[in-house]
Amino acid sequence: MKQLIITGLLAITVTAWAQTTVKVEDAWVRGTVATQKATGAFMRLTPSANARLVEAKSPVAGVVEIHEMTLEKDIMKMRQIPGLDLAADRTMELKPGGYHVMLMDLKQPLKGGEQVPITLVFEDDAKKRFTQDIKASVTVLGGGNSPMPMKPGMDHKH
Repeated sequence: MKQLIITGLLAITVTAWAQTTVKVEDAWVRGTVATQKATGAFMRLTPSANARLVEAKSPVAGVVEIHEMTLEKDIMKMRQIPGLDLAADRTMELKPGGYHVMLMDLKQPLKGGEQVPITLVFEDDAKKRFTQDIKASVTVLGGGNSPMPMKPGMDHKH
């Protein structure tokens, strides 16, 4: 009985100390032209435990929101969402035409080769918030980092 209680307390202690982390890969921002006031940030997120992306911030933009794009009756629609659920050990891709971080009210044009600092705010299952600072590479306007969609019969071999 004593061993069972100690094992239970140890499990609670280990759980309390375990902190959720999110692996962020291939973060990039689409470059802009002089008069453009908004662009998207894209990346792959893989959490160590269930988490939720609830906010993003960047000094290059006055407003930063989490967005999704959906196809409704042959029309692409973009809208802000309050957060994005991330399943443990599963990669969620934020990409053009899907989920992304929208940078609006840009303070200056973003040119290819620059780095954009972004702070991602996550919540774990206990609603505890944690942040992760990343740097996203700005792509040359029209460049994009996402692979081209493949047509049937095509492969990546050259």
